[in-house]
Amino acid sequence: MSMKPVLHSFAYCLDYLRDQVADVEPTDMVVQPSGVLNHPAWVIGHLTFSCQALGGEIGLAEWLPTTWADKFGTGSVPVSEVSHYPNKTEALATLRDAQCRITDAIEQPSEAQLDEPLPDATSRAILPTVRHAITQVLIAHPANHIGQLTIWRRAMGLPQVGRPFM
Repeated sequence: MSMKPVLHSFAYCLDYLRDQVADVEPTDMVVQPSGVLNHPAWVIGHLTFSCQALGGEIGLAEWLPTTWADKFGTGSVPVSEVSHYPNKTEALATLRDAQCRITDAIEQPSEAQLDEPLPDATSRAILPTVRHAITQVLIAHPANHIGQLTIWRRAMGLPQVGRPFM
């Protein structure tokens, strides 16, 4: 079973995310309107960091600065200080780099390798194989955060993006 459909959906999700922030002013990337905590700066960094975490499960070396774990890893808390995050251009470029790295890496494993148990034993009950982890991290996880950005845009009074997500 090819991972091409998963990679296609992943690319579509990230393209939609880029559409969602295209008209957002760099200083607004950290605004937390009406109790909406997960702002674009955090979401972009979090999805980038998630790519690195997934990469670790399939043999990629870490490539992000060590500070990213505290800013964007599981349990991190978004803050409204613009200087806490990479600027918008840098964040989107780093996300693109992460997308390329993880896409290239996922095109390499054999079917047998994809069906091996997930190396991270703590997550194995939910994601038993590498294939399960790839699918979850590259489709469900970004889609969840894209939904958060849709709510964020509405709370910011921004118009809907020019195309539907589906």
